[in-house]
Amino acid sequence: MTKTDRSRLSRRSMLAIGTAALATPMLGRRANAQNTSLTVADPGGPFSEGFRKAFYEPFTAETGIEIVNVARDAEPTAQFKSIVETGSYIWDVCTLTLSARLILEQEDLLDDIQLDPALAENMMPGSVHSNFLGTDVYATISAFNTESLENGPSNWADFWDTEAFPGRRALRRNPIDTLEQALMADGVAPEDLYPLDVDRAFAKLDEIKEHIDVWWTGGAQSSQLLQSGEVDMLAGWNARLQSAIDTGAPAKLVWDQGLYSIEGWGLPKGGPNVEAARQFLAFCTRPEQQALFTDDLSYGPTNLAAYDHIPAERAAVLTTAPENLEGMVLADEGWWQENRAEMTERFNLWLLM
Repeated sequence: MTKTDRSRLSRRSMLAIGTAALATPMLGRRANAQNTSLTVADPGGPFSEGFRKAFYEPFTAETGIEIVNVARDAEPTAQFKSIVETGSYIWDVCTLTLSARLILEQEDLLDDIQLDPALAENMMPGSVHSNFLGTDVYATISAFNTESLENGPSNWADFWDTEAFPGRRALRRNPIDTLEQALMADGVAPEDLYPLDVDRAFAKLDEIKEHIDVWWTGGAQSSQLLQSGEVDMLAGWNARLQSAIDTGAPAKLVWDQGLYSIEGWGLPKGGPNVEAARQFLAFCTRPEQQALFTDDLSYGPTNLAAYDHIPAERAAVLTTAPENLEGMVLADEGWWQENRAEMTERFNLWLLM
């Protein structure tokens, strides 16, 4: 994706918000702030630390609106549904993936964020919807051990080439991302992946199945595989792979042909503090604020102007740095929502064959 394409798509994303979007209230206004607090749910761990520094504390300092931070379930859609349907608003704002957004949107459980379109000017494609504000971007990429492989695979075709790139391999025990990787290994361009040619993907997986030494099932396991040197190359989530490198693993990340997705904020429909919640989301679009969470999280900011505030050394390991984003594609969450159950069943049966 070229810089021109991103700019064009960014404008398109802005227009998609709708010309009827209401302007966000002035963030500096402290009217009634003394009586207002927001409960914000995030995944916990480094997210809480990064978001506290980037968003929670600065927003409170500017507006006087207190942020109470709580950890949500790993998959919060059931919690979200219960909150709206019972009217028990234990959150005002919650982090969601794009796939979770689709599920909640279909059930009319999300409030409009009413973001001023001007604030979306530098936001990357797919990160702003009428009911969702993306803040961070994660990706499934590959990595290889630089001690066992002087020149590792640079794309999925290389990863599949067991003669040119011998070594122990690992893939995720899940059809999501794995089918796309197989298709790219077979020559499908990232921008032409969807709708997935499932039969072609499984035929390509047949070629490498006997060469996969580990089918990993969790992010911590993928980090350990790279850290321990148990495998020479693997697919994995960028932050998990980076954490292994940060703790001494001799490895290199391969961003080309990665699949990225976006996480961000959603508002439960009918929440009692929606005006303050919309102020908070508008604050989270600021590039200088988004830059701050990258000290703790190796995910990319959605406002690409944040890179004006991020040191080059740190930017090099972030998902949305221009040189990393260039060869990647946004995963089609809509396709997976429609086909996930069928693909999971087929993939699990294929593993047993």
